[in-house]
Amino acid sequence: MSERDEIAVVGAGLAGCLLACYLARRGYPVALYERRPDPRTGTAERGRSINLALSERGLDALRRIGLEDEVMADALPMRGRMIHPVEGEPEFQSYSGSGDRAINSISRGALNNALLDAAAALPNVRVAFDHRLVGLDPLGGEMTFETPQGKVTATASVVLGADGAGSAVRGQLLAYGGLTESLDFLDYGYKELTIPPLGGEFALDPGALHIWPRGTSMMIALPNPDRSFTCTLFWPTHGTRSFASLSSPAAIEQFFATHYPDLVPLAPNLVDDYQHNPVGVLGTVRCTPWQVAGRVGLIGDAAHAIVPFYGQGANCAFEDVVELDRCLDECDDEWAAALPLFQHRRQDNAEAIARMALANFVEMRDKVASPVFRTRKQVEHALERALPGRYVSQYELVSFSTTPYAQVRRRVRAQYAVVGAVAAGAVALLAGGVRAALGRRR
Repeated sequence: MSERDEIAVVGAGLAGCLLACYLARRGYPVALYERRPDPRTGTAERGRSINLALSERGLDALRRIGLEDEVMADALPMRGRMIHPVEGEPEFQSYSGSGDRAINSISRGALNNALLDAAAALPNVRVAFDHRLVGLDPLGGEMTFETPQGKVTATASVVLGADGAGSAVRGQLLAYGGLTESLDFLDYGYKELTIPPLGGEFALDPGALHIWPRGTSMMIALPNPDRSFTCTLFWPTHGTRSFASLSSPAAIEQFFATHYPDLVPLAPNLVDDYQHNPVGVLGTVRCTPWQVAGRVGLIGDAAHAIVPFYGQGANCAFEDVVELDRCLDECDDEWAAALPLFQHRRQDNAEAIARMALANFVEMRDKVASPVFRTRKQVEHALERALPGRYVSQYELVSFSTTPYAQVRRRVRAQYAVVGAVAAGAVALLAGGVRAALGRRR
């Protein structure tokens, strides 16, 4: 394959736009296809602008092609969680032992537009909007799209599906018989709410990710540059205590007054947002293989969508792009070798963060408000300060490093085993001392 063979990227979302930039830098002509109209010229779909928590993995990917400063201009650093109890004052929990590391709140739409601008500005990238993939020949690279003008066909030497959890490319490969998939949906959904500026200023501390942990439900809020907060309510989709059980304005007001009392005076459009914003689905997508015939591949959520509770969906997808670029380097741009190598390198890591994200949902929903959890975090931060570089918490390894996710899980398990053994030894010594003292008294 020559460097001038066109590569098709299906999906002009976050991963697709970044991938187009990386491929163009390698000298490939890139055709970027998107089923939606140009998002830069339209109005964002109501209730679908969930903020992202951009951290080191995503920043590393942007930094490699000179986009970090441009993107970070619209980001707001969050150095910890602000826990809102039903009663009493909120409590801040730092993300790092030093207290100076932060994840960054950024609008998904703003980030997508910035990456789309960067891709579209490159001379060897062409973007085709309103192109919905409805047919794909994996062996020949021929694609069929539905457009406002009717069906059109196009051919590419390599087709890369970067079109999200509901990937049309993955669907075509599934119909072709080229892969198997599993979709594991939670019985929880999400709904977006808004806290507007208060007197022209932030109504809450903008330096924190705000969490209202309530056991069966949970809400988070992330700051925006216009001094508003984007809130996301997570709640079961069915049952007596679920989105399905709450509909009338009076019931909505009563629910929030009971469970989220400090939110009510800050959200004047609460009832309207709740009634009219859609309920989104949450789930994990797994499939194998991620490529067929060395000509069609999947990347990002199209290959391995995860739930959003570790803030790593976009970061993981961006890291995919970096790894694919690295594989192309190592394989001298032989796609038939690079695509299988990419899956080999990334699949265990994708599974590791999928599991950590599910576990973090339980932590955020049920544990962050408990005294035991707070004490454990204080001990973790003390160990990080006492043993710099030797003891690092799971959160710091995931959010503030590029340590492979699977390696993070192995390291954390080893750390917990050592700390547990030390704690058990300390307890045994203490118990022995108590027994000796009692024996002397006798």
